[in-house]
Amino acid sequence: MTNAAMKPATQDIVVDEVFPHAPDAIWKALTTSDLIARWLMVPHGFAPVKGNKFTFNTPADDEWDGIVHCELLEVTANERLVYSWKTGQQTSSGYVPRLDTIVTWTLSRVDTGTRIRIVHSGFDPSKHTKVFRNISEGWPKVMGKMRTLLAESKQ
Repeated sequence: MTNAAMKPATQDIVVDEVFPHAPDAIWKALTTSDLIARWLMVPHGFAPVKGNKFTFNTPADDEWDGIVHCELLEVTANERLVYSWKTGQQTSSGYVPRLDTIVTWTLSRVDTGTRIRIVHSGFDPSKHTKVFRNISEGWPKVMGKMRTLLAESKQ
């Protein structure tokens, strides 16, 4: 049996949108800590350098410590940003089983601006049903916040 056959099947979240902005404007929003905090979460220790380890922090609750541990796996300016997305410590036995996932941002120039494709991959459907649903609903909202940020910065 191969390693691939032994690995559980995983689910991915995919959001694909076109923004009326140049790739460099979107790249700036993806790689500038102050801007990231406005559309996603507050990053700590972020630098757009392959191998850089950082965290996203959000308020903790009874079920999760609110920390996402990340490492930049790939950085290609104005084109691609890939980082690991691992949950921190659980504070109860419920809601969030440990996540060990990957977030991939791909930017492609199109006639009307830039296509942004985000793929959040590696969810185990046997363990991550609730968190998969929550994050599936969250990424489109995050993209909306980024869209608003970029529209404000053009004025």
